[in-house]
Amino acid sequence: MPEPAVYRLAHLSDVHFGRIDSPTIVDALVDEVNNADMALVVVSGDLTQRARAWQFVAARAFLDRFTAPVLVVPGNHDVTAWWHNPIERVYRPVRKYQHYITDDLAPTFEATRSGLPPLAVLGLNSAHGKTVKGGLVQAQHRARITSYFEGQPTEAFRVLVLHHHLTRVQSLDDHDVSDGGFETLFTAAESGINLVLCGHIHKSTVSSVKLDFTPESVEAEWSQHIVIASAGTATSNRSREPEGKRTNYYNWIRIDETETHVLERRYDHAV
Repeated sequence: MPEPAVYRLAHLSDVHFGRIDSPTIVDALVDEVNNADMALVVVSGDLTQRARAWQFVAARAFLDRFTAPVLVVPGNHDVTAWWHNPIERVYRPVRKYQHYITDDLAPTFEATRSGLPPLAVLGLNSAHGKTVKGGLVQAQHRARITSYFEGQPTEAFRVLVLHHHLTRVQSLDDHDVSDGGFETLFTAAESGINLVLCGHIHKSTVSSVKLDFTPESVEAEWSQHIVIASAGTATSNRSREPEGKRTNYYNWIRIDETETHVLERRYDHAV
């Protein structure tokens, strides 16, 4: 019997070239993803450790090794450091990212497959020079969410990708949340977003957020559930786990006609 139709996505984050954990981890990751029939590889920021040119060159070579399409957004470590070039930090914070990785700071991906709703994915840049670690999602980004998903079929499965979190997740304890995060989450709910993919915290978790809309804000009372999947650090030695515990992981996402599954994939350093 043939396998039911599915979309498979690989969700990587916080790769941090410049702080790669081991000589074998990058090859192992690329090989596993390429052997898994992915519809899309999502990389939710922090490709580099210090936004150095050589780190971007290594990250670009890494992305080019994937056989599936890649959708990538920058993280705060991909922004020029204050002490390196303060003027560029303020006025052209992702210049090197755009030079080496992509000019597109709001990338999109669409796919169709028989037996499944269309898939629509939008990435946004939450990393800016005016912030230090936390993210910033501006009104123009929320307008982009609205305009992009208004153009997608009503039945489409909708995915939003950015580096920073839009709201606090209890299982992650205290962590950074983007300025403008709640307003953006509200916009995502209004746009029917099913899944938000992010990183930044270097810990892996999946949670569901329910947003209730009252008659004062919209024509009728309703609610929207959004699943938030945060990926850990895929390849770096910057683990946030307890001292001495080396943990690298990324997510496999499986979307079928009725369900979405997020499976955490861990690298075994003992092998």
